[in-house]
Amino acid sequence: MRMPEEVNRIVSDRIATLLFCPTETAVKNLKDEGITNGVINVGDVMFDVALYYKQQARQQSRMLQQLGLEEKSFVLATCHRAENTDDPRRLAQIVDALGTVAERLQVVFPIHPRTRKLIAEQGLAEKLGEVRITDPIPFLDMVALEQAAKIILTDSGGVQKEAYFYRVPCVTMRDETEWVETVELGWNVLVGASSTRIVGAVERALVRDFPSNAASPYGSGDSSRRIVNTLVEF
Repeated sequence: MRMPEEVNRIVSDRIATLLFCPTETAVKNLKDEGITNGVINVGDVMFDVALYYKQQARQQSRMLQQLGLEEKSFVLATCHRAENTDDPRRLAQIVDALGTVAERLQVVFPIHPRTRKLIAEQGLAEKLGEVRITDPIPFLDMVALEQAAKIILTDSGGVQKEAYFYRVPCVTMRDETEWVETVELGWNVLVGASSTRIVGAVERALVRDFPSNAASPYGSGDSSRRIVNTLVEF
């Protein structure tokens, strides 16, 4: 309830006629809240987007070349959520973890303007050490980096899913996640904002084997078509 997105979801779900869900988990959650009418699992439109832009990003983006990166040789990090950036203790732990990870493997950190500002105000910039800081980057370049990363470190809901779509191990710097399927399938781990836990999760991800299954809880990449067809027939 601390997240505006969750408050807005609760309101929207109670006044909507049709509720297009991305997963069976979402359908179950609505049922637990007493909402069953007009609920349809169509899959996740973000999966549609990920599939559509996957090859375009590889072909059109030059971000890897611009940054001098080789595939699977770096950690991609993002941090922007208020629960992390507005809490000096959590932000300090995250910055410390990024600096520690960068001692072993290159870390690329496209930094949110608010995050940059708060790191500077709290005197944490030196702790980043060898972390490669960049300005925020365009969508296709971000998709190219996500696909090429060895591991993704994030507090973003969307980036967690994109990591799973591209089968890149993800370490999520939050205490909970909306996308529980990524955790259940072994591709995502929640570590909160503990420097020790973040670094430990990265180290384990570097050596462990990840599931080879092709499970697709987010649909078949045709969610948008299913939504449109449903609306046309409604």
